[in-house]
Amino acid sequence: MSEDKQYENLATAQAEVKEESLTSKMQILVHKAVENTIWRQQECVNLIPSENTPSAMVRLLSVMDPCCRYAEHKRVKELNNADVFYYQGTDFIRDVEYALEEEMRRFLGCAEVETRLLSGQMVNAVFFSAMVDYLNRADRQSEPRRMRYVMNNHIIKGGHLSSQPMGSLRDYVAREPKTGKPAVVNFPVQEENPYRIELAACQELLETYKPELIIFGKSMVLHPEPIAAMREMVEAIGLDTVIMYDMAHVLGLVGPHFQDPFVEGVDVVTGSTHKTYFGTQRGIISSSFDEKHERRSLWEAVRRRSFPGSLSNHHLGTMLGLLAAAYEMNTFKDEYQPRVLKNAKAFASALHESGMDVQGDPAVQFTETHQVMLKVGHGKGIKMAQRLEENNIIANYQATPREEGFAEADAIRMGTQEMTRFGMQEKDFQTLAQFMREIIIKNHSVREEVKAFRQQFLDMQFCFTGKEFDTVMEKLYQLI
Repeated sequence: MSEDKQYENLATAQAEVKEESLTSKMQILVHKAVENTIWRQQECVNLIPSENTPSAMVRLLSVMDPCCRYAEHKRVKELNNADVFYYQGTDFIRDVEYALEEEMRRFLGCAEVETRLLSGQMVNAVFFSAMVDYLNRADRQSEPRRMRYVMNNHIIKGGHLSSQPMGSLRDYVAREPKTGKPAVVNFPVQEENPYRIELAACQELLETYKPELIIFGKSMVLHPEPIAAMREMVEAIGLDTVIMYDMAHVLGLVGPHFQDPFVEGVDVVTGSTHKTYFGTQRGIISSSFDEKHERRSLWEAVRRRSFPGSLSNHHLGTMLGLLAAAYEMNTFKDEYQPRVLKNAKAFASALHESGMDVQGDPAVQFTETHQVMLKVGHGKGIKMAQRLEENNIIANYQATPREEGFAEADAIRMGTQEMTRFGMQEKDFQTLAQFMREIIIKNHSVREEVKAFRQQFLDMQFCFTGKEFDTVMEKLYQLI
């Protein structure tokens, strides 16, 4: 297909084919899928902070036989709490699931992990449902009450959609009697840096609203969350509050290089597994609620609300792939994590030095995560994201905390995790900053230069390679 057809819509291409010619439509579909994959994997610099490319091993394992199977199961008290599977032929995937739980517990440093859930949105909905179940545990006869108050990050201040009343929280939080609005109170933010929580103002809010659930975590995240300080405040006031951290964006950074949530005092960590983490697109809930914990019944509610409460088939192929990704993460995290963080700082600093308006605290080189926020002007975010895409740099537009909504998006949100995995280092992100300067400030086209630049970064790193895996990979290819 010619170069000028590269961005042609699949539907437009198929409309040129006679309706009855499904063979031709299939050929077009395959051709366009190959073309799109080459473009994204070999010609573009991918900076979406909520995405990653799994390794070849992870992708191949995800389409092995389990991808078309079922393995429903739950623990049955009447059978001495045995984990009962309702399908035959599931021994292999049962062992995969148990091994995945073990690797995730090891990575997170927690007591329990639920790995059957399929996305971050589903994970949070399941946990909120479990919270309502838990809060009503003493009275199963009356209509269940919702959570009286929840404290979270506002969506315009970076909070994730799934933790908002317009998202997964909607059916599980009460409404204020006077206003009729959801009983949600947002973290106050610092005036000088709205990407940080203003802890000094939190205590009064905690004493006033007494939230039953505190939700940390953002989709626009430049700093660690103040878990230890919040835990100290909650305990000093004497609140019976569950502290949750939605780590979807930073799950792959857990540890001493970034943040150890359970060490710092969080009760529950949720998240998707395909952003900074190496995995397939799934989600996890983890907790500190071991068998002797006073909130053990909350964990049991999580299990019930997962299955049979929210899913049946839990996409066994991507679970198999996620186990491989967990092995990769636990092997390579101490090389991968600091490189991601150093690359983000180098990228942010280079953009700033090029004359662009980088958000965040200059004292920490603007970021302490994989993310970089670049302000491009009121209402210009959408147009600038499109211009970057035309030059083979894929990012997404974002409203900064002082804007009123995404329609007025004034920034570009970027992440260094995916291109770090393809081998980019600090000097390479400095080069990328110069390409972005040409596009954003000078309005120059550098598409061909970006394509040539990407050719240096085609080999996946932080994964298992070498002669001992060549034979296995060939076997996987043969079985597809």
